[in-house]
Amino acid sequence: MSDAPVEIHIISDSTGDTASRVARAAQAQFSASPVNIVRHPRVTTLDGLQAAFAKIRSNGRATVFFTLIDRALREGATELCERHGLSSCDLLGPPLEALQQASGSEAELVPGRPVGLEIDYFKRVAAMEFAVKHDDGLSGEGLDEADIVIVGVSRTGKTPLSMYLGYLGYKTANTPLVPGVEPPPQLFRVDRNKIVGLTIDPERLQRIRGRRLRAMGGRARNDYADLGKILEELDDGSTTFRRLGCPVIDVSNLAVEESALRVINLVEERSREEEA
Repeated sequence: MSDAPVEIHIISDSTGDTASRVARAAQAQFSASPVNIVRHPRVTTLDGLQAAFAKIRSNGRATVFFTLIDRALREGATELCERHGLSSCDLLGPPLEALQQASGSEAELVPGRPVGLEIDYFKRVAAMEFAVKHDDGLSGEGLDEADIVIVGVSRTGKTPLSMYLGYLGYKTANTPLVPGVEPPPQLFRVDRNKIVGLTIDPERLQRIRGRRLRAMGGRARNDYADLGKILEELDDGSTTFRRLGCPVIDVSNLAVEESALRVINLVEERSREEEA
């Protein structure tokens, strides 16, 4: 197998953002294969389409994703891919045809028409702002307004997880468990179904904290990366989780996306059980 990256060529009559998001989602499933995404935006004529294909050097490791509204351009892109021996994916043709069949209406086929902003967009923006405002909060402020509350010791990934949950539209606050500092009393008044604790393998946490210490030039408490102290912190954290009556997930080997999915499933499942 060649080590040369696969090139995903995005051909679009607009910016190519839609196809790029699909390409990145597909790319994530091929972690062993390097990929370059190349955009050819604002292709609105057959001449422009020909010019885009003239820039593609396949060497057997290229594919074309296209989002073209005009039927002639879609057909032209398919024909050119076949002529050049390129695999391809028409990302708008089949959805347009399916919606046309379901609605009984003809698509208007206006290139570059803005997709628009849905209510979900504003919800996600508000949730991300909430996550930023309530990151690592020891005061307890805003915990009662949160959809999800993340609790854990330092460097268990509370911040990236909170931000990702915010991106998904969940107002998320996170509270650190600090040695010698009692968690804010508001934490114990929050609906426990909203709370999820994070734990991690102690040796992995030691390595993470060690890297953090080096990045900070040693500007942290002396026992921050001491394994014995880390074990004590994690034990104290387990005691706090029992007091809160919250579920706990081990994030030692989880990507943030998987951690987020588990948190959402736990919170929503506990909420359903409460309502039943």
